Amino acid sequence: MFIEVIPNRGSPPAVLLRESYRDAQGGAQKRTLANLSKLPGDVIDGLKALLKGATVIGSGPQEIEIERSLPHGHVAAALGMLRQIALDRLILSTAKDAASRRHCDLVVAMIVDRLIAPRSKLGFVRAVDEETAISSLGAVLDLGTVQEREAYAALDWLLERQARIENGLARRHLTDGALVLFDVSSSYFEGRCCPLAHHGHSRDHRGDRPQIVYGLLCTRAGLPIAVEVFDGNTADPATLTAQVEKLKHRFGISRLVLVGDRGMITSARIREDLQPAGLDWITCLRAPAIQALAAEPGPLQLSLFDERDLAEISAPDLFPGERLIVCRNRDLAAERARKREALLAATERELARLRARVGRKGSRLKRAAEIGVAVGRVVDARKMAKHFAVEIGDGHLAFERRIDRIEEEARLDGIYVIRTSVPSKDLDTNETVQAYKDLSRVERAFRSLKTVDLEIRPIRHWMAQRVRAHVFLCMLAYYVEWHLRDALAPLLFHDTGLEAARAERSSPVAETEPSQAVKAKKATKRSADGQRVMSFADLMAHLGTLTRNTMRVPLRPGHRFTLHPRPTPLQEAAFKLLELEPTRVQ
Repeated sequence: MFIEVIPNRGSPPAVLLRESYRDAQGGAQKRTLANLSKLPGDVIDGLKALLKGATVIGSGPQEIEIERSLPHGHVAAALGMLRQIALDRLILSTAKDAASRRHCDLVVAMIVDRLIAPRSKLGFVRAVDEETAISSLGAVLDLGTVQEREAYAALDWLLERQARIENGLARRHLTDGALVLFDVSSSYFEGRCCPLAHHGHSRDHRGDRPQIVYGLLCTRAGLPIAVEVFDGNTADPATLTAQVEKLKHRFGISRLVLVGDRGMITSARIREDLQPAGLDWITCLRAPAIQALAAEPGPLQLSLFDERDLAEISAPDLFPGERLIVCRNRDLAAERARKREALLAATERELARLRARVGRKGSRLKRAAEIGVAVGRVVDARKMAKHFAVEIGDGHLAFERRIDRIEEEARLDGIYVIRTSVPSKDLDTNETVQAYKDLSRVERAFRSLKTVDLEIRPIRHWMAQRVRAHVFLCMLAYYVEWHLRDALAPLLFHDTGLEAARAERSSPVAETEPSQAVKAKKATKRSADGQRVMSFADLMAHLGTLTRNTMRVPLRPGHRFTLHPRPTPLQEAAFKLLELEPTRVQ
């Protein structure tokens, strides 16, 4: 049987219920069983669906059930972007066997999971398991049941391919003559079993914990290319040699400019690593070298900065073949002066309390040696020993500021000197200063890796290769996040007019004023087209409210289908920027 609609000239069409049959001669015929023209349109549509084998659902609340509802939008955004930038293909490469495909799917799932909700690898196993799933990730990737050992095996598989994946990223984003940013950070351990974990200079201010050190290579835009893990007691300059080897031999880049801070690219590293490799550099001088330049009759004359904040000088005796760009940031000078005075005042208060204690009748603090230890603790706490003259004796303590030393240090407040081997014809003065300031993009990557989004710590591994794989996995997650942030910038508090604002500055030393567009976004909390703007984490959480629902019809208990709700206007805007259809990501 079927329903046929017959046109009826100027009148409404006739809707007939008919069936097909064959006559005595075997010809195909059809006959009308009923005239349905007077039935409502929705009833006719229901009959059509029923005749095609579908199940007609009534309007009551028990006619259809939501069997499972899982957050999906953030999974679609992260996984869709990962597919768009072909990171999954780079990870899998030419491997075609089933085991490699399974490992690749698990690695992709761990990257996406770290973007939407960082957790341990065991937590990841629970999060994608069908029984305990907390998002649609496991279902979209069709992971099935994931064992704990599979997650760890996938990590080991990923680490074996780290060099090849990094080589692929370098081919995508680095060319001869490119500027490469490099910096290091550290993350502490709670345990003591990892052979990489040692006590060292803690950037987390957790000197009581062992730590690892890791260095990140980025493009000038802050896009991560490679990461390497070192022992926790490795000094910053000692990490540079491996990067030179990586850039020259593994990546095959013959000419580039390495940008690093003054604690990283030292004179020794320039002499022993960069110059023999034929690489250029941009870095900054340390305070003693700046003081040597400023000493009479040195090339750094502070009178140069009475009316300007930037000057290029040369010091062929100290830095042959290099350009020195002296910058003076008046805002930084004021901040350093304020901070110095605050530290001096705080130290004076502590010393005054100590002096009163020494002079107090019946005080136990009378011997010169004991007083000296107490004074040392006070002045070393804020690194103010060089600024105080202290006189100690039995039952006696006197102190005063060393005005000459304070004034000598204050002369160079706000002064920093950039050193580079890049000729001015290749990179002018303003571009060189901005290239050095672009190191802040690596610091932004570390901030995202460690605290804001990806939470590289706590590190829940103790085997060295698993720790390295964990850090590399976090780097790949940040690689995806960088692309997500770039695409979603109009809906975030990001300054999309930053380059134009930089071009309007009078000097690259000056702080870049926010563009009018981002000022408007921060004031109204709305984008130019009226959408709400928010942080990256909040936007991902909002996308997660777009669910993937498994539906069931009681009349046909064995039948299941997937239904997605209508996206909110903000979700629609986000997926439009990402150029993704959330229902089709897989």
